[in-house]
Amino acid sequence: MQTSADTPPSLPLGPEASLPTLPRLGQPHISEDLNAVEVASQWLNSFAEYAQQGDVNGILGLLVSSSFSLNFFESPEHVDPTAPQDIPLYWRDILALTWDIRTFEGTEKIKQFLSSQLPLSEISKVQLQTDVPPQLQRPFPDLAWIQLLFKFETKAGLCSGVARLVPISDKETQDVIWKAFNVFTNLEELKGFPEKLGPRRNQEPNHGKWETGRKKENSFEGKDPTVLIIGGGHSGLDTAARLKALDVPTLVIEKNAKIGDNWRSRYEALCLHDPVWYDHLPYMPYPPTWPVYTPAKKLANWLEFYADALELNIWTSSTVTAATQDPETKTWSVTVKKADGSERIFKAKHVVLAIGFKGGLPYIPEIPAMTSFKGQILHSLHHEKATDHAGKKVVVIGSCTSAHDICVDYADHGIDVTMFQRSSTYVMSTKNGIPMLLGGLYSESGPPTELADRLNNSMPNSFMAGITYRVSKLIAEADKEILDGLHKRGFRTNTGYKDCGLLFHVFTKAGGYYMGRLTHLSTVNHVKRGPSTDVGGSQYIIDGKIKLKNDSQIKEFTENGLKFENGSELNTDVVVFCTGLGNPRDSIRRIFGNAVADKSTQIWGLNEEGEISGCYRDIGFSGLYNIQGNLAMCRFFSKTLALQIKAIEEGIFGSRYSSD
Repeated sequence: MQTSADTPPSLPLGPEASLPTLPRLGQPHISEDLNAVEVASQWLNSFAEYAQQGDVNGILGLLVSSSFSLNFFESPEHVDPTAPQDIPLYWRDILALTWDIRTFEGTEKIKQFLSSQLPLSEISKVQLQTDVPPQLQRPFPDLAWIQLLFKFETKAGLCSGVARLVPISDKETQDVIWKAFNVFTNLEELKGFPEKLGPRRNQEPNHGKWETGRKKENSFEGKDPTVLIIGGGHSGLDTAARLKALDVPTLVIEKNAKIGDNWRSRYEALCLHDPVWYDHLPYMPYPPTWPVYTPAKKLANWLEFYADALELNIWTSSTVTAATQDPETKTWSVTVKKADGSERIFKAKHVVLAIGFKGGLPYIPEIPAMTSFKGQILHSLHHEKATDHAGKKVVVIGSCTSAHDICVDYADHGIDVTMFQRSSTYVMSTKNGIPMLLGGLYSESGPPTELADRLNNSMPNSFMAGITYRVSKLIAEADKEILDGLHKRGFRTNTGYKDCGLLFHVFTKAGGYYMGRLTHLSTVNHVKRGPSTDVGGSQYIIDGKIKLKNDSQIKEFTENGLKFENGSELNTDVVVFCTGLGNPRDSIRRIFGNAVADKSTQIWGLNEEGEISGCYRDIGFSGLYNIQGNLAMCRFFSKTLALQIKAIEEGIFGSRYSSD
């Protein structure tokens, strides 16, 4: 972390600056008989009064006073130690007040946002959510807050909120005053247009007409979908399911022959590294018999079953070849080519890109003399199984998740495999890391998924930087034995984006990490490992089952392998590139042309507010949206995206808040 001779010793820097620690609050004394419900109720009653009156200053009086601005995602540097810093203050809003996905830091930005949006929003009926009572939380010894959940209404919809109150010590009276340092407001439902769930489901009997009706609905004969979704992976299916529940006619275009083939066709050893509790799909969770870690082909079958059970309209073996927008009507003309070569041009008001991380196109770096290599070159997307290369020598270029999975599979089948590590990798065991990162919300004993998602997304990434900075250190301590073993073998590791561990690697790079599944390390060397026992690729590297090369960068290919900048060579029969995916704008360019691709917003990464860029809303063009991310992110934000489209269709969408 940075230090400065002019900086007070107590001033936190870097990610730590995002936390409202007790020293920064004046070391208040928290009474052992604190009544969290009473404190929360008093705060919320005042909040309700001010919000319903449109009293901005009144609301600001309930928040910590803060000129704090971390600027954590604007610069490669940590916090400027000479800048004024006090208690951090955040307000994250998802559609409820801004019709956007925004995070505001500090009193001035929040005042500006509230002054603009409170009169437009017309907040009413603020109520404490009593089924999840307020409680004092102590995530670390120097952190304490009361968490409360509430409901409210706006002119347009039914909303939820979360507030976190910290104790501030009054310097004169020594009294403890509870004020919010974090407020979250989220649109849950549009007034008059609820999801068709539970008592709102179709209650009419259907005798002998269902199959014909489904075929007619799916054909879109003589009519156009309101929304056309490009891509039938989990993000596309989530969005289609949300839109169907909102009664918005939607068609998914999927290039593969069957739903789930994007997982079904991947390498045989692929298995999810996130646990089952984190990966449910909207409306239809996995059954309680489901394994904690889902094999890729099992997930593929579930996605196919999910699409059928929810009666989603999908054209498989079809591709979108072109799309143009009418400048006056803003309607998209979308050309779809089917497997038989026939084409159909749809007129859709909304087009959703659900084509996976970075458009799903493989990235293979240009290396001199690749054409001179006599062996086989392929990308991990096209690799199937280790036995395809039985008896051969293999080099896997890359050192993240796919590289580890594929190398383990080769090693388990007795195939000579070398991992070439181009740069350092963040390594974390699922055994130790996942419970520390997700255990409170996503576990066998965790809250319902919908509640867990709300709580998880109520914490802005700016704030979470400080939490994950601390947690990643605890994970590293728990993983010390495996990390030390890797370092002894020469494997290079890092501590994540700005030392914040796994999550910010995902948010900023969508890669660069490996989560390994481990047995108890004390028994590893006494267990005979084989295809049926997965202890993670890290131990394979430590044991030498996976060879490691990382002392020099690749200079060029040779006829028989690779030559490196330090003059060393590595003979091989097969080179597998586990080098991730390409530029998402390439996929946009292929379908929508240069003008749309060049003017679209950045896809993925964190913007200056710490929000994911170019996702879950339009990408700079009316009626053109993008959704991507892991199963949990798409489960939550597919609803955010669907609510925007429904609001536009019903004429109740307001203008997105702009601070300009």
